[in-house]
Amino acid sequence: MTRHLITSAIPYINGIKHLGNLVGSQLPADLYARYLRGRGHEVLFLCATDEHGTPAELAAAKAGMPVADYCAEMHAVQARIAEGFGLSFDHFGRSSSPQNHALTQHFAGVLADRGLIEEVSQEQIYSPTDGRFLPDRYVEGTCPNCGFEDARGDQCDNCTKQLDPADLINPRSTISGATDLEMRETKHLMLRQSQMKDVLNDWITSKTDWPVLTTSIAKKWLHDGDGLQDRGITRDLNWGVPVKRGDEDWPGMEGKVFYVWFDAPIEYIASAQEWVDAGKGEDWERWWRTDKGADDVRYTQFMGKDNVPFHTLSFPATIMGSGEPWKLVDYIKSFNYLTYDGGQFSTSRGRGVFMDQALEILPADYWRWWLLSHAPETSDAEFTWENFQASVNKDLADVLGNFVSRITKFCRSKFGETVPEAGSYGPEEEALIADITERVARYGAQMEAVEVRKAASELRAIWAAGNEYLQAQAPWTVFKTDPDKAAAQVRLALNLIPLYATLSAPFIPDAAARMLTAMRVENAAWPDDVPAALGALPAGHAFDVPEVLFAKISDEDRAAWAERFAGKRD
Repeated sequence: MTRHLITSAIPYINGIKHLGNLVGSQLPADLYARYLRGRGHEVLFLCATDEHGTPAELAAAKAGMPVADYCAEMHAVQARIAEGFGLSFDHFGRSSSPQNHALTQHFAGVLADRGLIEEVSQEQIYSPTDGRFLPDRYVEGTCPNCGFEDARGDQCDNCTKQLDPADLINPRSTISGATDLEMRETKHLMLRQSQMKDVLNDWITSKTDWPVLTTSIAKKWLHDGDGLQDRGITRDLNWGVPVKRGDEDWPGMEGKVFYVWFDAPIEYIASAQEWVDAGKGEDWERWWRTDKGADDVRYTQFMGKDNVPFHTLSFPATIMGSGEPWKLVDYIKSFNYLTYDGGQFSTSRGRGVFMDQALEILPADYWRWWLLSHAPETSDAEFTWENFQASVNKDLADVLGNFVSRITKFCRSKFGETVPEAGSYGPEEEALIADITERVARYGAQMEAVEVRKAASELRAIWAAGNEYLQAQAPWTVFKTDPDKAAAQVRLALNLIPLYATLSAPFIPDAAARMLTAMRVENAAWPDDVPAALGALPAGHAFDVPEVLFAKISDEDRAAWAERFAGKRD
């Protein structure tokens, strides 16, 4: 059976992330990992915090903390929130780990030996006011491509164009706000990506099953303008991976560190080493080295569209350029953006819901369901409180929750808290079983293809089929004249609950676990044989009536939350 390696884009350490960040990488990656585990596959699901570069330094300075202390504290915060959302990482690492330091320096040495790293003298922005060179994210200004006034020195968040700080119009220091910037000469290392253009193009072209969003962004960077450019991989910073050539010092590079976008993707590999060193697993190489058994691994990455260029070009250039037998990604699932109620999420303005705040309001499953069922796969999606309330109340409370509550309570009142024995299935029951069988097959195919919204829609339809069956057959009415027939109807409906739990576990794991606990079922297997699964609870099997699975969101709560997160703070 195929083994599955899954990584989600590693989040920056500089603060708690909003719901758009969550649905753009970590949450769909968790959905896929949970699904594959449920199908019996061996899965290694890795993530980490991205701790180097200017975002870390700037956030630490704002917090008044040493950067190492700040990163350690925020890693613990992000790990705790990830656990709160049920993100089932096998390991949640840190790009500042010794493993990533050593591996980044290893790749740099190998790439240099193969002529793919060039030492260049270049002019870089220097701030006399700050008394230092300003790496890319220490400079902001107007984007020369789209006119966005808060473009960063490495990339414009508005149009995603790759930039150099010197490209910005009216540049300013993000440290002091100084505008008296000047160009001074300094030395840096460049990854000669341009030498890999044809190899990368052939590789990307061969990925005919990738989402259009992924390949279109990659090919745009390959072919637009002057095509794929060499990329600077060092910065004048104190915090980061020191520039070394393997274990050796790199003359002329003293006091410099590797650029965060060079070392951050390498953390995917390093996190597997951390996983082993932490005693959680064995033999990381069988996941990452094709000469050590990784040939039978399928590697899937999840990320927002802004991360696509680095994962389709820069990181593969590093891996391929090394000439070593590293595992390359097989499938990249990329996502568009989630917007908030007609605008953008904003940390500074307090606009939108951030992950810690979401968990203060409602349990994780409420958020997981809405985000995944509205995942921005083919276009940007918008979060509104009205839509969130409607989706939770209808899908989770009225359809799934109501079905479970209704049938367990009715059975308790008429037959006791055990699966009734009397009666046999008729054409209505056989029709339901056939319908569910077809829908489960479609659902499985959509999950295999990582079609998140389609899978959510099919799962919702599977839930609804049970409700429609109960409504049409009305066992509470049938019981008055034919108790045996009502017993058979109830028996089938009760058997739907563990089936629903198993299918729903990747989306709403906490509710799924409560459903299985209520039905006194342990380790429910994926229903490869749906008719057999719908007979898994035999007559006489005891169950408990569960507490309400999902409470409805009131109009008052919705209005209060909308006001709270509207972004009134300056």
